[in-house]
Amino acid sequence: MANNDASFLKLFLAPVAKYLDDDSVSEILVNGPNQIYVERKGKLELCPEHFPNEASLKAAAVNIARSVERILDDMYPDLDARLPDGSRVHATIPPISRVGTIISIRKFKKDALSLDSLMKFGSFTEDGAKILNALVKLRKNIIVSGGTGSGKTTVLNCLSSLIPEKDRILVLEDSSELQLKQPHSVYFETRKPDKNGKGEFSIRNLLIASLRLRPDRIVVGEIRGGEAIDLLQAMNTGHDGSMSTIHANTPQDTLARLETCAIMSGIEMPLSAIRSQVAGAVHAIVQTARLMDGSRKVISIAEVMPLDENKDYRVRELYRWKTTRVDAEGHLEGHHELAERPTFMDMAKVMQLDMPWS
Repeated sequence: MANNDASFLKLFLAPVAKYLDDDSVSEILVNGPNQIYVERKGKLELCPEHFPNEASLKAAAVNIARSVERILDDMYPDLDARLPDGSRVHATIPPISRVGTIISIRKFKKDALSLDSLMKFGSFTEDGAKILNALVKLRKNIIVSGGTGSGKTTVLNCLSSLIPEKDRILVLEDSSELQLKQPHSVYFETRKPDKNGKGEFSIRNLLIASLRLRPDRIVVGEIRGGEAIDLLQAMNTGHDGSMSTIHANTPQDTLARLETCAIMSGIEMPLSAIRSQVAGAVHAIVQTARLMDGSRKVISIAEVMPLDENKDYRVRELYRWKTTRVDAEGHLEGHHELAERPTFMDMAKVMQLDMPWS
């Protein structure tokens, strides 16, 4: 965190200042003036610090909002913003929150994790890395799915790092988090409406605009609503190799969630047509999870198959995590294993890509 950025945060959030500087802390959660938690290695820890009173905590939240030119007051009691260093802050004030002012700070990682570092952490094995590399190099459209805090953005960042440097990549996010190394990466960020409700520029607006900017690949930080239909249409009309994230618990659920988000667009389409769009646009799903011991893993890589005769979704699991034991301290033991061979093996051989089944 830059000195100026750190100084204003420490000024407003003095009781948690040391956690802002602690690289082992990934998230800071303030639940009113008397309860503070931090996350380390996927696990929450209750901290001894507290704020003097509710008034000082609310003042800190209001000042943070002002520092990023946003409003937090009785008319606008909810703040979702990106801090100057890239960290994400969310704040809610009473009466919306019943225990006092709530602040969540998800700290920005200075150095993006690589595939190698995720392998060292046990997120996946070399076989998994080979499959992920092949998916990107073969220009497969990929959705990274998982729950909150499961590592979706981290995995998406790793996948993005595998895109060839010759490609023009357009990155669309609500709050900038992705850190691509490719020289021809162009970044866009949504804009919230002003106090009069005007000036909003949503992910849907960005997607529509991006199609006029000659992207080779489009990377969307997260799909939450009707923008799904625009991304699916982009994937189906020549922008192969695009990718995004979504909240879902299994590869099968991911497709159903995409379908639901597409319906939220308000565009009148038969359900069968939406399902055809989803199954035709998405080639692979990378499923992430934060497991019960706090570890984050890729628990499945699945290939999306054509709809069956009943127009239902089908997936073909290529790679998965299998838990074999939970020890006395709650740590999981298990292993990743290969499942079915992908249908794109022949093309991977043509491209001379190293695959686990070769």
